[in-house]
Amino acid sequence: MSPSSKRGLLRDVLLQLPFMVWLVLIWMLLWHQFTPLALVTGILVAVFVTRVFRLPTVELVGRVNVWYSLVFIVRFLGAVVAGAVSVAIQVFDFRHQPGAAIVEIPLRYADDIVTTHVAVTASLIPGSLVVESDRDRRILYLHVIGVHSRADVDEFRDEVLRWERRIVRAVGTPAQYAALKADASGPGSLSLSKRRKGDPR
Repeated sequence: MSPSSKRGLLRDVLLQLPFMVWLVLIWMLLWHQFTPLALVTGILVAVFVTRVFRLPTVELVGRVNVWYSLVFIVRFLGAVVAGAVSVAIQVFDFRHQPGAAIVEIPLRYADDIVTTHVAVTASLIPGSLVVESDRDRRILYLHVIGVHSRADVDEFRDEVLRWERRIVRAVGTPAQYAALKADASGPGSLSLSKRRKGDPR
């Protein structure tokens, strides 16, 4: 094996390492066991999954803004509590139907990682659940309860896009963060999604 091939293999292993650690952790949580046997079998399963069901390598950027991450965590915990209270009120309010809709959310700055973060965040907040994801067009479809009008739908869509911006500020790539700041600085700036599509406007 040539030195370049060895470097490529080492790089691939290092990039896959966080994913493999996560798979091992999930395996141990599924079995409710944190034993040496569970660790060994988890490693075997992780190697099997990553070797047999190979997916394109997702390269982690490594950019983490501590302040915006803390802001995201605080806002997320607050949204979970508020969502739980809101859902409980709707469930026990027998006078009115809560109302539900499938809402299309076209993300503006997302790549695979950010799309996943947004989808998980939206699903963990009570009252909404991701039902489909269009990877090519960066669109999430969420089932939402508690909507009664187009204004409610627009408000929910805007809230999900705010979560996307918070995630980009916290862990987005430098290009995503720069596009977000450019959009925030003025209406004439281009978003990253438009740059990708070559939109001249």
